[in-house]
Amino acid sequence: MHGMINRAIQCFLRDTYGPRTWQKVAENANLGFDNFEAMLSYPDQVTLDVLGHAARHLHKPVETFLEDLGTYLVSHPNVEAIRRLLRFGGENFTEFLFSLNEIEGRVRLALPDLDVPALSVEANADGTFRLICSNAMPGFGYAVVGVMRAMADDYGALVFLEHEGWRDSGEEAVTIHLLETAYAQGRSFDLSGGVRGVA
Repeated sequence: MHGMINRAIQCFLRDTYGPRTWQKVAENANLGFDNFEAMLSYPDQVTLDVLGHAARHLHKPVETFLEDLGTYLVSHPNVEAIRRLLRFGGENFTEFLFSLNEIEGRVRLALPDLDVPALSVEANADGTFRLICSNAMPGFGYAVVGVMRAMADDYGALVFLEHEGWRDSGEEAVTIHLLETAYAQGRSFDLSGGVRGVA
């Protein structure tokens, strides 16, 4: 797993629950170091161990932890660059959803060695949207639910999200019910603003 993903998990724990929580999780996971390096790669099992120990330490299901992580990734000031990358996808939440079909290519322009899960969005006949995550670490769809919830708030949209679980092919599906596109005032977004990465 790319170090940037692991670093994001570390920053989420540190920024949300405090440095002591991160230290405890790192110790329980037997990392042997204090900080992930964003530009290195680590075995996937290291990431899975950290997620499992973090969820147990916080007394949360892993799925809930991953949703909270997804929300953090686009709402915390320390990771503003991720929010900016996603907001470039459109002026409203519907445009943003369809822009996710090209997100893999956009991320690779910035970080060619980052193995990004493939996302595809399609509109259903009943007015809902289905988002499919493939080539991802197990449970990634729950993080996507958190990202979608935070981005809906960012745009001022009202949505209801359902994680549908795993498909036989190994993909995860999320159904998005867009109840209202302009439910509330969205967060301001300035194309010329400064960019910050994972601290």
